[in-house]
Amino acid sequence: MSLSEPELISLRRELHQIPEIGMEEYETQALLLQTIKKMPQTWLEIKTWKTAILVHVIGQNHNYTIGYRTDIDALPVTEATGLPYTSKHPGKMHACGHDIHMTVAIGVLSYFAEHQPTTNLTFIFQPAEENASGGKQLYDAGILDQWMPDEIYGLHDNPQLPAGVIGCCQGTLFAGTCEIHAHFIGKSGHAAFPQDANDMVVAGATFVTQIQTIVSRNIDPIQSGVVTLGHFSAGTIGNVIAGSAQIDGTIRALTQKNNLKIQQRVRKIAEAIAAGFECQLELDLHQGGYYPVENNPETTSAFIKYMKNTPGITFQETNPAMTGEDFGYLLAKIPGTMFWLGVDSPYSLHSEHMAPKEEAIQKGVAAITGFILQRQTEIN
Repeated sequence: MSLSEPELISLRRELHQIPEIGMEEYETQALLLQTIKKMPQTWLEIKTWKTAILVHVIGQNHNYTIGYRTDIDALPVTEATGLPYTSKHPGKMHACGHDIHMTVAIGVLSYFAEHQPTTNLTFIFQPAEENASGGKQLYDAGILDQWMPDEIYGLHDNPQLPAGVIGCCQGTLFAGTCEIHAHFIGKSGHAAFPQDANDMVVAGATFVTQIQTIVSRNIDPIQSGVVTLGHFSAGTIGNVIAGSAQIDGTIRALTQKNNLKIQQRVRKIAEAIAAGFECQLELDLHQGGYYPVENNPETTSAFIKYMKNTPGITFQETNPAMTGEDFGYLLAKIPGTMFWLGVDSPYSLHSEHMAPKEEAIQKGVAAITGFILQRQTEIN
């Protein structure tokens, strides 16, 4: 039998207690494998790569494959929910709801382990979404090649939506992100003799102020972009001129074209400041696999149509968000759709108080299972 709602909730609570940082999800992988191997194995093929798990469900028609991806890692956050099934790993928590993501995926997989699909299905339990572009690593390693999906789907829980509500939109759902790490290196010296030093507080401050013009003067106002510098470190004491400055931040944009454009402007500004202040520059603009999550028009139209017109499902059109997700890399390679699953929490994603409502799990399983069944009839 497919896993029941109480069984799914029990699994979610087990997963919630063993959060692990990306590429270290050993207990999580073991629990997921244990659960999957209890299902009927008639149509299942399983393989692992590092801490990832791929499950291929052999369909009646072998000519097409639908993919479904879930992330499995957690965050370096100390849990403060007070729940009886709180994290057993100090300083780590499923504060982004990946325990919900995994449980929904297991619920959908358990149905198709019992009911052979008409097309092939590939379930991807992916590590390191939060910290190391796990989707890009997995794809680039070729681990998907044997069971490559023709189209792919994935969800993210949303604390602002009522439990079980499905949210989605055409176009970009999440922004693409890029880390900024700028290190300006000059010469320290006594505050009384500035002519003998090269002040990197001034250089760094110039970089901060110049960066503010990028979005306002380079990006179409109808489109969106964000450049935030959240860390500035320089100097040791007030009467010593700082010889270096470290500045860190993030870029967010709804298209890859604009993300790259902003990266280009950040680089040019940093290099110009380094030249103007006659200092050295170490600049790292690191995007990795965090591309914009750009939903495919065809798969998203089919998805939204099903969710809008199926009794028992509540659908809500959503706006793009500036949060990042490495599912964007997979969508740059494979047509597909990412969507929201409402979990109705007063606390935001990544909060130490984040506590999703578990009634969303079964609603999510039912909606996704129904959609895959419908999608298979359209493909065949």
